[in-house]
Amino acid sequence: MSHTEPQQYCTFYLDRYYFGIEVETVQEIIRYQEITPVALAPSVVKGLINLRGQIVTAVDLRALLELPERADGEVPMNIVVRTPLGAFSLLADRIGDVLELADDSFEPPPDNLSGMAGELIQRAYKLDNALLLTMAISKVVSADVLNRHLEAA
Repeated sequence: MSHTEPQQYCTFYLDRYYFGIEVETVQEIIRYQEITPVALAPSVVKGLINLRGQIVTAVDLRALLELPERADGEVPMNIVVRTPLGAFSLLADRIGDVLELADDSFEPPPDNLSGMAGELIQRAYKLDNALLLTMAISKVVSADVLNRHLEAA
């Protein structure tokens, strides 16, 4: 498939890293919402939010990528994505811009990505002042990935 039409990415930050997901998967971006914890859920599932009557699972991307926890008082933003499994809220530190990037200008992810990042990062794009890493949302919300973080009781 040699399609080179520009692709739009919703960008966001986690710790010092810059990520992007395809805009067409994003339903909306909202400020922090009250999260109701769920007993026996994987550690990366922070709980559920009520989005105008729709119950949405909140996934902490920092925990998923094994990054340090947010400092006390720092509240994440919610990136609500639509998937075949339903809506999920991805918790990000802050939101960036929407970027339009050519599909053929991406590179494979860096070789030094390990653990979950190595699995979830699709491609990298060198920008003037940052490296944008794109995530595979279908993998992020898969039961296989989320359930790997079940903590032993």
